[in-house]
Amino acid sequence: MSQTRRKPGPAVKKKPAKQKLTPRQWVKRGLLGFLVLVLVGGLLSVGAFVLAYQTIEIPEANEEFETQTSFVYYADGEAELGQFARQNRVSIPLDDVPQRMQDAVVSAENKNFWKDSGIDPKGIVRAAFSNARAGETTQGASTITQQYVKILYLTSERKLSRKVKEAILSLKIQREMSKQEILEGYLNTIYFGRGAYGIQAASEAYFNKGAKRLKLREAAFLASVLNNPSSYDPANGEEAKEAVSRRYEYVLGRMADDGHITEEKAETAMKRLPKFPKQEAQSSYGGQKGHMLKLVRDELLRLGYSEAQIDGGGLRVTTTFDAQMMSDLQEAVVEERPEGFGDKQLHIGAATVEPGTGALKAFYGGQDYLDSQINWAATGGMAGSTMKAFTIATAIKEGFSLNDRFDGNSPFTFPDGLEVYNAGEGATDLGSSISMVTAAQNSTNTAFVDMSAGMDDGPKKIHDLAVAAGLPPQEPQDRFPGIPGRTVDLLQDDALITLGKARTSPINIANAYATFANGGERADVHVVRKVVEANGETSYTRKDTTRRVVDEDVNADTVYALEQVVSGGSGRAALGVGRPAAGKTGTATNDKDQVSSSWFVGFTPQLSTAVMYVRGDGDDQLDDWLPSFYGGTYPAQTWSGIMERLTEGMEVEDFPDPVFLDGDAPDDRYTYTPPPRPTQPPPPPPSKKPKPSKKPKPTREPTPTEEPTPPPPPPTPTLPPPTPTPPPPTPTPPPPTPTLPPPTPTLPPPDPTPTQPVG
Repeated sequence: MSQTRRKPGPAVKKKPAKQKLTPRQWVKRGLLGFLVLVLVGGLLSVGAFVLAYQTIEIPEANEEFETQTSFVYYADGEAELGQFARQNRVSIPLDDVPQRMQDAVVSAENKNFWKDSGIDPKGIVRAAFSNARAGETTQGASTITQQYVKILYLTSERKLSRKVKEAILSLKIQREMSKQEILEGYLNTIYFGRGAYGIQAASEAYFNKGAKRLKLREAAFLASVLNNPSSYDPANGEEAKEAVSRRYEYVLGRMADDGHITEEKAETAMKRLPKFPKQEAQSSYGGQKGHMLKLVRDELLRLGYSEAQIDGGGLRVTTTFDAQMMSDLQEAVVEERPEGFGDKQLHIGAATVEPGTGALKAFYGGQDYLDSQINWAATGGMAGSTMKAFTIATAIKEGFSLNDRFDGNSPFTFPDGLEVYNAGEGATDLGSSISMVTAAQNSTNTAFVDMSAGMDDGPKKIHDLAVAAGLPPQEPQDRFPGIPGRTVDLLQDDALITLGKARTSPINIANAYATFANGGERADVHVVRKVVEANGETSYTRKDTTRRVVDEDVNADTVYALEQVVSGGSGRAALGVGRPAAGKTGTATNDKDQVSSSWFVGFTPQLSTAVMYVRGDGDDQLDDWLPSFYGGTYPAQTWSGIMERLTEGMEVEDFPDPVFLDGDAPDDRYTYTPPPRPTQPPPPPPSKKPKPSKKPKPTREPTPTEEPTPPPPPPTPTLPPPTPTPPPPTPTPPPPTPTLPPPTPTLPPPDPTPTQPVG
């Protein structure tokens, strides 16, 4: 037996030959590896998703999408004036949304809405593939819940990370809200185009009616347009109409497939789109509406409402504005405005306030709000001689009577050398002793300065009465509100306060004169009557309260003096109202001694109205520009046109009879003795009375007569004597004669001092 020996040295190990894998084996191994990776990736993904679900909290809702439109109404509480909104939205309960509207949206946007878990897994997968193909851009359908979450909590950022967060929040929302609550929230937040957020605003925007009244065609259209509002609004042209028609047919078809309507109804509805009412082209802030809404917003802020509440709190605000009066007042202003003068240079401010309530019933602020946001009814200008009404009331309160006498000649010289001249409508010197009524009728500057100087601390007392009546003080005070809340240059120590350097608004001075119309009781001017919250609770109601600021008898005599201005003085153009009226004209000059404002402020027992004419920035020249700058011409004529319209149908009421108070005047410097009664009335001596003349020598007046309103009657023996003589020492003076002395001009006096009112 043979034996083989190995070679000496370490043993050599031989590796078995490596077997080659067959293709089938390669496939099996690859699939196994892929499954492992998928499993690991899935586990990681599930873990990441679970972690994200646990860590992602439901954020605060996007503020804009929780806001609701606030509505503003005229005084009747029904006619809509305008809206305040960050987003035009009116939230309504799901019960107020017709079933056909709910079905249309569900069929169009998410047919499985009532059954799904709130997310669309296929949509997420599509988004992932879209992201792989095109960077961060994602596409894919979302459920109604996902859309609602995106609107309410997220942004429109098109990233996969946002899509994942949307899915997680949708799952969480699904656990916290019912399907009905989700659908209600969705229908109240989704954008439908035309500035409308939510189904109620959309129904109003497209069909001028509430969502409750939507019909099948209208519901199918709104469910179509929400998919792409900018492309599907038929108002955007034929292409948009064709596009929405295709989507509209698709929605109706889906509604039929889902069993919400029959095939027959779907086919009938598909034949045409619903009918669309004509869209109003006018801006919601156009014309005077912008000025009105600005006044309302300002008052709401003063009442303590925040900007957020105003713009998004769903308030229902009832104002004092009367829609018909607003229209009538504007019509009168336009009709009486001098021909050829537009509103870009000539600014007319007018305002009507209701005595006893302070309600601003109507106003005219000037230019269209979209062209200029300056409201001249609230901005105003120098008051001029309209301040003399407060001087009359103060003087009577201090003991003067309607028959007391004052200096009617120019100049009136103060101890410090300051001189005041008669000018404008009161340019004629009427003698050194004229009655308070005559001074009022002729707007005689020197007499009123004499009246003011004759009272102890007269300017301060005039200031205080004007503030009490309705002009806000120079520094705003809650006790004396107004629109606006201050009167520039209304100063207690202004020796010429009666001539009206103070700058007031037509709104405020109309309210101050309304105090006279209301027997001396003041009401604060306002524009807001009631505010109702979105939940239906009333948070503010205006109470009509007044407080006495002028004694009743003093007020009656003041009103009588102002009546004489209308019946036989510089305000005769106001007689056109055809009922008892009282008022005062006024003009004022700028620092260049040019007439810069022209006024008439007057009242009946039911309404008080102020009219102001200014130019440019409110201080530009009116004389030698307007055909007439007097308050007794265009402003008084405008006032008459306004009041004729506003008082039509109102009962004709009288003012209380004057009392003819005769108290203890501050001094007894005025003594008057009437001349002997003549047996026959002699002709007026030419050296004593101003001669009528149709061609006065050059003055500021652009017309050939001092008073461009109906010509005054010829002189009669009842005219006040032109020269001073002592008055009779009777304890109770007779009523003053309302006959106006001839207002024909004499030689022009020296120019008034700068910024001195002239009428």
